[in-house]
Amino acid sequence: MTNVSKEKRNPIAFSFVLELLLPIEPVIKPMFGCHALYVGEKIVLITRNKPQHPEDNGVWVCLHAEHLTEIKKEFPSLRSVQLLGSKETRWQNLSPDAADFEESISKICELIRKGDQRIGKIPTPKKKKTTPPR
Repeated sequence: MTNVSKEKRNPIAFSFVLELLLPIEPVIKPMFGCHALYVGEKIVLITRNKPQHPEDNGVWVCLHAEHLTEIKKEFPSLRSVQLLGSKETRWQNLSPDAADFEESISKICELIRKGDQRIGKIPTPKKKKTTPPR
């Protein structure tokens, strides 16, 4: 019996993103049935292509809140991830249905490769669970 890696069972959506970021050696981590891409300690992108809530499929870009307006002028197809609520969020989605999807993702990946500080977030460390004494 051969082992089937998780990547083969759940391949990364929009894998061309990996090729664009390859020079800076991104790390892929599974997250909520999607794939999070990290550069160093920063989470920068999530790729998603799931049957549930298809309106949020695409590439999610993690932005700093103070730069949302500026980035959305550069990339007008960005919109807040609907699964995260009705308010504007730092997570912005580029839908594969957008006419400029691949072009915009290529430009965003170029910004990430250049170390653009507007993109990405160092996640807050998870609190360790403590077991109560018996």
